[in-house]
Amino acid sequence: MGDAVKSPRARYREQVREEIKAHAWAQVAATGASALSLNAIAKQMGISGPALYRYFRNRDELITELVLDAYRDLSDTCQAAVTPGDPPEARLAAMASALRRWALAAPHRYLLIYGTPVPGYAAPPEATTLAAGIMTLLLDAYAEAGTEAGTEAGTEAGTAAGGGPASDAATALDDHLAAHRQWAADHPASASALRRALTFWTRLHGVISLEVAGHFTGMGFDPALLYAAESDSAGASGEVRSR
Repeated sequence: MGDAVKSPRARYREQVREEIKAHAWAQVAATGASALSLNAIAKQMGISGPALYRYFRNRDELITELVLDAYRDLSDTCQAAVTPGDPPEARLAAMASALRRWALAAPHRYLLIYGTPVPGYAAPPEATTLAAGIMTLLLDAYAEAGTEAGTEAGTEAGTAAGGGPASDAATALDDHLAAHRQWAADHPASASALRRALTFWTRLHGVISLEVAGHFTGMGFDPALLYAAESDSAGASGEVRSR
């Protein structure tokens, strides 16, 4: 239902909910999601605690809204960065750049969905669905790269993406992922494509997580160059282009 046909009461309710979420994001940025307080938000807005609870039943419902908003924003950002029809390595490079820009623009959003879990809080299934959509972009690229190169069958038999022998660890992970692919939902990518996408995803998030948490501060190097090297090595122009 569009805004034009919503009742004034419904529009007002949405406006108040958005204001509550804006205050919540400010709290998350300042003190982390674990310290989120609906009573503090009510005080900032000049309303009573019971009045605020008419818009969000409890802290977890509010956190869920923030989590879903963050995932949707990141998903939209990654989707917008990828140009359909571009070579796989170009799509991966674009997605890698977009992911880091998004994380650094608002580290509290990134840490809410990829940082330390909030004690006692469990994200809803919708969050998993949104996260899977982001992963699908990676799986599509790696599946296409392997198909174009004609290497998927060879990789499944123990051949690396570039045609050389796969390491024992990579082969063992391929075998494991072939039987444990729930995280990839119904994507038809081969086990080797799953491994390359998973490797790419974990290495990028490893660098970003350290950067947004401030662990590179005072080390004297440019994190952007480290990130570019990792994305290149993990697949943006490494494993994919090695075909």
